Amino acid sequence: MAARVVYTDLDGTMVGPRGSFWHTAGRELTDGPAGALLDLHRAGVALVLVSGRTYEQVIEAARIFAADGAIAELGATIGWGAGITPHRLRGELPERYGDRTPMAVMAELGVVEELIAAHAGRLEWHAPWHATHDTDALLRGRVDPLSVDAWLAEQGVGWLTIKDNGAIPGSPRFGLDDDPLPPRVYHLMPRGISKGAAIAWDLERRGLSPDDAIAIGDSVSDLDMAPAVGRLWITANGAAVDGMTGLMDAVPNVTVTDAAMGEGWTQAIKASL
Repeated sequence: MAARVVYTDLDGTMVGPRGSFWHTAGRELTDGPAGALLDLHRAGVALVLVSGRTYEQVIEAARIFAADGAIAELGATIGWGAGITPHRLRGELPERYGDRTPMAVMAELGVVEELIAAHAGRLEWHAPWHATHDTDALLRGRVDPLSVDAWLAEQGVGWLTIKDNGAIPGSPRFGLDDDPLPPRVYHLMPRGISKGAAIAWDLERRGLSPDDAIAIGDSVSDLDMAPAVGRLWITANGAAVDGMTGLMDAVPNVTVTDAAMGEGWTQAIKASL
């Protein structure tokens, strides 16, 4: 299908190891993604970056890649143009908290510290990158999201949910228990906020339908984009994650790329022009 707008995840999808646009998953140099990006811009197709990064970080990346828009903090904030006037989704954050940010509310309730204490050695702040997030508590570790959601409900904060945003390389500086499995990044945030909800809002703003759009991602949280677009591409590295195949079976419009990260991203772009 020819797309009028492409919504793409960044880390592990458009950019590869250590955020490089110029390396394959095997750390070999490649200009494939750059060529695909040039073809996309020449075709007049809008590019929107969709990431778990902060709004300021995604806006900066949007400038570098000449993107038309940015969706940050896993769908919480949507920006376009120069990104001066962002639109923020509040999800199921209770009205009684007024205009306070979700992070301010979570700090007031102490829920993140209690969650980490309940999963000692399995969960911690994703420091130092967590410090500038307004909508979500950025965490890392190895937990079962369904079990965490059940714990949150027991604590009376069932309006919160934890989302898996993919694996990251381990590091000696992490305070996590030893485990052969790589740690993962998690976003603790209000329900009702997702990459898919943000894309749906942005498409309506543009006067477009899901059939005009494709999305590309690599993680469980990226599956949320599927209902908002005509086709969702998942790069091979994301599809290889344990349990991902079963989740994708429930997504009728998903296609897995042949290659990982930037090479798979290139395939998705070329197939959509």
